[in-house]
Amino acid sequence: MFIETIDLPMAGLGGSHSLTVFRFGRQGARPKVYVQGALHADEIPGMITAHHLCQKLKELDEAGLVMGEIVVVPVANPIGLTQTMLGSPIGRFAFDDGGNFNRGYPDLAPAVARRVERALGPDEAANMALIREALKSEAAAIPAVTQVEALKRALLMLAIDSDIVLDLHCDSEAAMHLYTLTPHAERCEPLSRYLGCEAMLLATESGDNPFDEASSRPWLDLQKRFPAYPIPLPCLAVTVELRGQRDVSDDLAGEDAEAIIDFLIHEGAIAGTAKPLPPARCEPTLLASTEPLTAPVAGIILFQKSPGDVIESGDLVAELIDPIAGKRHAVKAVSGGVLFARTSLRFAQAGRRLGKIAGHTLQRTGNLLSP
Repeated sequence: MFIETIDLPMAGLGGSHSLTVFRFGRQGARPKVYVQGALHADEIPGMITAHHLCQKLKELDEAGLVMGEIVVVPVANPIGLTQTMLGSPIGRFAFDDGGNFNRGYPDLAPAVARRVERALGPDEAANMALIREALKSEAAAIPAVTQVEALKRALLMLAIDSDIVLDLHCDSEAAMHLYTLTPHAERCEPLSRYLGCEAMLLATESGDNPFDEASSRPWLDLQKRFPAYPIPLPCLAVTVELRGQRDVSDDLAGEDAEAIIDFLIHEGAIAGTAKPLPPARCEPTLLASTEPLTAPVAGIILFQKSPGDVIESGDLVAELIDPIAGKRHAVKAVSGGVLFARTSLRFAQAGRRLGKIAGHTLQRTGNLLSP
């Protein structure tokens, strides 16, 4: 194991932040795996799972069982981790400009296309190596003036040439679920099964270029741009939602870290015999078919369904109580599916997002992720 520190530029006078990077295996070995925790810094399950993962990887590395290169950043957002307002952590959005720490990553595909278009050939492996080097060069050239820009550049530089990228998040109150590119559904299924996911959400583009898509979608874009040349999709990037914000314990984190280890054995990054795949707990569904439940009026939230519950069209998911008018307002599902996440708040303003259902019938367009 090797520990690296990456200093970020100071946002003002007298204060600084840095990233701590844990490296296992041999640099340059394949497959390369990148794991980060709590890019949304108030989502603690990712950090404690990464902590347990590092402990397990250290033992495996000392035993010579790490076949690839595995890079782990347990605290991916030291900036957001220091942001509090009146005692409440605010780790999803940057205080300086209000930007989401997991949105707005640079799209490297156009610049990479210009760099490689005259050098591509009939050899897929050669094209893959060429594109990886171009991705690394373009990631290193991303302009970064602010501290947040420097953080995003540093994280993308660590991940951009990986075979597997796992971005560990959580929702407010949620069942285990994940997001990945549509073409990666089959490759991602073992991870979903080892983790016990209740939903696997697929999209070729979800909007606002989150970290996972910034890492993997350039390959898909280059495939489309250069159909005459063999270009693979070697980077499986996944946003893993480790249940809800309060699901923080050694037991859960240990189980989740063990599930990730099982998947990495399955992928050949760690030597050993992979455990038999557990039964699938969900079928992949399109992110465009998810149903966001919103509050039609302000009121006290009384949920009638819990994360992981199967919902039928027309089911009552929640009621909103107006204690002044003495009225109740029903919030019912339009589509059937699985309620995979809901808010941890129990009072909502009108228009507030209450929950999300992984359905099959809706066809949403535009930005498909929560703000």
